[in-house]
Amino acid sequence: MAFSEALSDDGRISGRGSPWLRGIIEGFMTFLGAIGHALPFLIDRFETALIVASVVVGAELITIAYIRKRYMDTPFLSAAFQIIVGGLIVLAAGILIGKS
Repeated sequence: MAFSEALSDDGRISGRGSPWLRGIIEGFMTFLGAIGHALPFLIDRFETALIVASVVVGAELITIAYIRKRYMDTPFLSAAFQIIVGGLIVLAAGILIGKS
């Protein structure tokens, strides 16, 4: 993720800033998201771990919707809907892959 973001453009035309900075931020945020999903499963009880991980995912989705509203001028409900639909697609793909 960080590598592709850093290579997407040099930031001059799009005004998105330094590719190094974008790459570092993208990599760090990807790490935070992954660790937030994985750490709850260190809990001994699977059901408890699943609930904690679900709360983490919910908080992440709300945060992403807020960021889209704040910095991309997307209405919050529209952003939330887009993110929830995307999350459901990812969930369905995970279920299908897990059953194969």
